[in-house]
Amino acid sequence: MNIRLSKEVIDYLKIQKKKNAKLFKRIEKQLSLFKTNPKHQSLRVHKLTGKIKNMWSISIIKDIRMVYILLENDCPYFVDIGTHDQVYRK
Repeated sequence: MNIRLSKEVIDYLKIQKKKNAKLFKRIEKQLSLFKTNPKHQSLRVHKLTGKIKNMWSISIIKDIRMVYILLENDCPYFVDIGTHDQVYRK
């Protein structure tokens, strides 16, 4: 499966690669898992509600989420990453 990452997500990954290698590796692991099995239980994939009801979320670690939308060709486009409060308040 192909995925796309927004500029914001790419910038976040670049920062974490230098700042927090453990988190960076976990993000890589979860994205790899998502590509091979997007419904894997550890991803805790769920559709969001409210203002962001057209988006989906996966879990990276306890309080870090990645939020994505599905493009017309069902390609996941990850638009945001951060803590629960950071990504869900937008």
